[in-house]
Amino acid sequence: MSPRFEEIDWRPTPMGDISLRRRRDPLTGQEVYEVKLGDEFLMSSLFTAGEIELARLGLGALPDGGADSGTGNGTGTGAGLDVAVGGLGLGYTARAVLEDPRVRSLVVVDALPDVIRWHEEKLVPLGEALVSDRRCRLVRGDFFALAAGTEGLDPQRPGRRLHAILLDVDHSPRHVLHPSHAPFYGEAGLRALSGHLHPGGVFALWSNDPPDEDFTAVLARVFATAEAHVVRFDNPYQPGAAANTVYVAGKAAGA
Repeated sequence: MSPRFEEIDWRPTPMGDISLRRRRDPLTGQEVYEVKLGDEFLMSSLFTAGEIELARLGLGALPDGGADSGTGNGTGTGAGLDVAVGGLGLGYTARAVLEDPRVRSLVVVDALPDVIRWHEEKLVPLGEALVSDRRCRLVRGDFFALAAGTEGLDPQRPGRRLHAILLDVDHSPRHVLHPSHAPFYGEAGLRALSGHLHPGGVFALWSNDPPDEDFTAVLARVFATAEAHVVRFDNPYQPGAAANTVYVAGKAAGA
């Protein structure tokens, strides 16, 4: 049996001390992995429904059959989907992306090298599955800086366009981990991001807050479609269901 509590790794970062912890939950009996940044919990393997639905809802908004392999309209059948995920965490969004048989390639961008190292060294449950999948690359980088630039989210292929970009870094558009992230959620930041999508591509965002009508309106000004989905899941520590929000926005096919 694993110890009741273990701090697997701890490192200082420019955003605060980050730690990977494993504990045996006294209520459920499950082995739980948690990521903590400073005094804030970033991720827990006990609550993954929102992270998984981020991938399923985002990719589900794309046409069946995948997308073309070149720089065409990205909406027809063809070789598969090229996807980027902002925020690696414990890997649940990335794994859900790779479970879609249409996915040809996945780039996962994370600003914290230790989070990537945890997966490469198999210190987290999904690490081996992600690093052994040839379609998946883990990239150290600032997602928000890359999204604002012109070269895109894949440093190995500057200017590359993607069929879906999925983001799970901040708590919500209003509750960011660092002030430098805030401009991304405005109209100019989202327009820059949309430039990295194929026509007909999809941007999806996880949020821990209830649906934000103002943010949905900003999405609607940038993208052809914008919708907020409420994802409900059981929380053994509180009565009733807990909920996250997943925003899904689609770029016009002729953009």
